[in-house]
Amino acid sequence: MRVDQFDFELPEALIATHPVEPRDAARLLVVDDEGNLQHKSFRDLPDLLEPGDLLVVNDTRVIPARLTGRKGEGKVEVTLVTPLDDEHWRALGKPGRKLTPGTKITFAEDFTATVVEKGERGEIILSFDTAGRPLVDLLDAHGAMPLPPYIKRKDGPDPADRNDYQTVYAAHPGAVAAPTAGLHFTGDLLDRLAERGVETERVTLHVGLGTFQPMRAEDTRDHVMHAEWGRVSGETAARINTVRQSGGRIVAVGTTSVRLLESAADEDGTVHPFEGETAIFITPGYDFRVVDRMISNFHLPKSTLFMLVCAFSGMDAMKLGYSEAVAQRYRFYSYGDGCLLERRAK
Repeated sequence: MRVDQFDFELPEALIATHPVEPRDAARLLVVDDEGNLQHKSFRDLPDLLEPGDLLVVNDTRVIPARLTGRKGEGKVEVTLVTPLDDEHWRALGKPGRKLTPGTKITFAEDFTATVVEKGERGEIILSFDTAGRPLVDLLDAHGAMPLPPYIKRKDGPDPADRNDYQTVYAAHPGAVAAPTAGLHFTGDLLDRLAERGVETERVTLHVGLGTFQPMRAEDTRDHVMHAEWGRVSGETAARINTVRQSGGRIVAVGTTSVRLLESAADEDGTVHPFEGETAIFITPGYDFRVVDRMISNFHLPKSTLFMLVCAFSGMDAMKLGYSEAVAQRYRFYSYGDGCLLERRAK
């Protein structure tokens, strides 16, 4: 399909730079399986789901992956992208021309890294010298949250982002971008869902910066999807299969959960334990095997994530929904409002 089919106009004023408070006060656009729209609040979610439904959330934890250091007397900024092992990370750095192999970067007295390789597109591989201290602890001490490039603030990340850009159920460090559909949940909302008879299961997919990568191809067939590491435990897979067999619906929170569940399923929709990388690219025409409903934020034009929701609920329904969201002044992207989508009727 042509990538420009997934374009739409969005006023810059609708791009949220901070979340609403409390989290579940965000607005919620509901799109049913025939494309009909309703305007709700995220805190209405328990009334919109049914007892026996199963909520599947991504419990990855965003690490403070943006670092400021020095190369000699010059300032250097680095954003970690993908872990290669305990000491090596693929990263983006600026000014890129100064980050050649052998360059040593000092982030703190006990926290340094050396550039060991530079790629054709300017990405670098860093080798960290953590002196026996866990890298995640050093990142917590010296890093900043890697906010998306479309959140433009004069002063960049602020201390509140440490909490705001993290789900309340985040557990496993490794993401460099948040699974943003989950940012709307509060402990109280999860309790109300449980009281409604909606249980929750957790999967892990470490979201990478590739989620913000612009489409360079003109046709979706020519796009190379980024890979991300994920895990579905045997217990979670069994629980999902049991719910499906009993007639319950699988409600995936976020495109990350959708991609992981669909990667872990076989042709008949049975979910198997999964651990490894997935580069699944879902576009209109894809036959969903597992997910019945999904919760999502509003995505960028011509992005792989907008393509996924168009595949799930239908391109006409999603273009209409996004147009209505713009007209009603919904807040877009990571810190914005959400959608509850039903899989389109066949």
